[in-house]
Amino acid sequence: MVTNYHDSDSDTDSFHSFDDREPAPPHSEQRAKGKAETAQPAEDRFSPEEEAVLLAESNSLKGSGNQLFGNGSFENAIQTYDRALSSCPNYLDYEIAVLRSNVAACHLKLQEWKEAVESATKGVECLERLEPLPTIKGKKQKAEAKEVDEAVAQRIENLRKSGRTLDEVRKLQIKLLTRRAKGRAEQGGWASLQGADEDYRVLVSPNMVSFLSPTDRRQIIDAAQRLTPKLNEAKEREMAEMMDKLKGLGNTILKPFGLSTQNFQFVKDEKTGGYSMNFNQGAGK
Repeated sequence: MVTNYHDSDSDTDSFHSFDDREPAPPHSEQRAKGKAETAQPAEDRFSPEEEAVLLAESNSLKGSGNQLFGNGSFENAIQTYDRALSSCPNYLDYEIAVLRSNVAACHLKLQEWKEAVESATKGVECLERLEPLPTIKGKKQKAEAKEVDEAVAQRIENLRKSGRTLDEVRKLQIKLLTRRAKGRAEQGGWASLQGADEDYRVLVSPNMVSFLSPTDRRQIIDAAQRLTPKLNEAKEREMAEMMDKLKGLGNTILKPFGLSTQNFQFVKDEKTGGYSMNFNQGAGK
């Protein structure tokens, strides 16, 4: 669908998309899925010295994971990123989100769509504590003053101290949303495709689009346009399946009375879009 690139995240690389045409490596059934937990201090935070040691260890492991990713060893890269997550203090939201994004990239390469969505979602949720995503609900967005509580203010201050900016947070959110949308689109099904559509809508919203390059913006718009017919097809298919199940249930209830759902005909009013119901005693006989 789009151009290929080196997908794992570093501190400096920019957002890109994925190449659907790239063949997937063989799937290993022996690998246990990563369920890494981030390092947790005895109190709210580690001491500066402890934090520095843990972060250095996590960054070293992340570098090793990036090398494995670059060599196409995606399963080993996941395991290494999981170890990096285990070493990273759980309040360093940006660093954790980068690792979650890397894990999601690996799962996409392995065509493990569900796991890719789950990892990207964890990264998105982590960054929500630093800068919430714009809400897309079909309504006009209003510029409202956001109340920042003490905990969030402290996190933003921690981000500043780490040398990161909120612009960097937005760009990482874009990377995570793009990977999640890719996984959701490949999963298929009405709910997953609808989720992918929502991700693409957020990506091209006013608060996000300014962080996209013209090429990235075009790729996202193209992906969203290709998604539309798949979404409509999945909706119609699942609605038809649901109606078949409802008819089966209705026939079970009506059978003792010598009736079936064929006795009831629904006629659509093309002007209003509503339906009227007609009863036909002789239908189905």
